[in-house]
Amino acid sequence: MTKPKEPEQVKASVRDVIYRACLFLDEEKFGDWLTLCTPEFNYRIKTYSPEIRKEMTWYEQDRAGLQNMVEMLPKHNTDHGRLTRHVTVYAVDVDEAKGEATATSSVACYRTMLDGINSHLDSGESRLFVIGKYHDRFRLDKDGPRFLERTVILDTRRLDKGSHYPV
Repeated sequence: MTKPKEPEQVKASVRDVIYRACLFLDEEKFGDWLTLCTPEFNYRIKTYSPEIRKEMTWYEQDRAGLQNMVEMLPKHNTDHGRLTRHVTVYAVDVDEAKGEATATSSVACYRTMLDGINSHLDSGESRLFVIGKYHDRFRLDKDGPRFLERTVILDTRRLDKGSHYPV
């Protein structure tokens, strides 16, 4: 029988999965990113609108829907700008009884321009794309933590090209 991992080891494993997910997303290895997710995985992008005083859900998809969406990304009309995520994990909480963990992280996502309307002017320029927080829930099992849920809460409410890529 294997000895259960200490809570600090579990927290470190959760942080590692969050950062590895960012690397996969930055490199547009969406299939690899999805291997970090359970079959029940659910992904949401939300924001709060002060104008209508309500939370808005901009995108919601299960794992199968995300798989279909990322398979279609090469067919999308895009300026080929690359997204780069800078993430800081603020807190990881472990619920040993449920075999789950939750994490809250800040995310700043930048887009580096490659071509577009003024490609000779904008090419190579990096711009802030979105900022917000990740609220993640993980299943903890013998293979380590895997995403059950990611809710992206954006502070940014005005999106440009590339908004169909997972943040």
